[in-house]
Amino acid sequence: MKARTILVLLGLLCTAQARAHGGLIDLSVYDRTDGKRLAVYWHEGRAYVVGKPGNEYQVSVRNRLPNDVLAVVSVDGVNVISGETAHPAQTGYVLSPYRNCDILGWRKSLAETAAFYFTALPDSYAARTGRPDNVGVIGVAVFRRKQEPQPIAPQSAPYSRDDGAAAAEKLASQARSQAESSLGTGHGRRETSYVQNVAFERATPVPVETITLYYDSYRNLVARGVIREPVPMAPLPRPFPGFVPDPA
Repeated sequence: MKARTILVLLGLLCTAQARAHGGLIDLSVYDRTDGKRLAVYWHEGRAYVVGKPGNEYQVSVRNRLPNDVLAVVSVDGVNVISGETAHPAQTGYVLSPYRNCDILGWRKSLAETAAFYFTALPDSYAARTGRPDNVGVIGVAVFRRKQEPQPIAPQSAPYSRDDGAAAAEKLASQARSQAESSLGTGHGRRETSYVQNVAFERATPVPVETITLYYDSYRNLVARGVIREPVPMAPLPRPFPGFVPDPA
């Protein structure tokens, strides 16, 4: 099964620390305004990050495999490349072995994106295009590449092998980077982010793994019990607090 358009990112990468781990890929969110990887909070089997309204962010995906994978990425239920209501069968980014892919925003062309930024739900791109129902979630559907059949050695030469036939195509997958109300993701400033179209045939019609990462404001995540605020403790009485004062 082939996607209509498969993109490979070109450029430099940044390392990741706090991630939602999968078997094939890792997913994280980097706050570009504050310059930090967002910590992941786990609650009832779901992963959450805290978004700060107005801050730009990027979605980082790391391939954990020694083979190419296709990552179909959605934000707020919208495909980040095509702008369609997201479905795993749609277009995505190709990640080469063990590489990071930093997605800076909504894909506008092969050379430009519109930055992701945290914003109030009514200002989100999904809500402004009439699709507010899935605001507050980032998803990645992962596909393996279909492998070409290996050549069979001729019977007359059982110990020989065709070294040239064993070579596999490896595509670079890198990203240019430096770099109350429920939160959503806005359609921000335009910036340069180069990609190119590549071919990728999926090994299976359905994803082999799907990673989901939810986000909202700190206050909302506290209210939902995802984050527990520290309880202020009164200072303990001291047996020897100081010298004897004069009585009042």
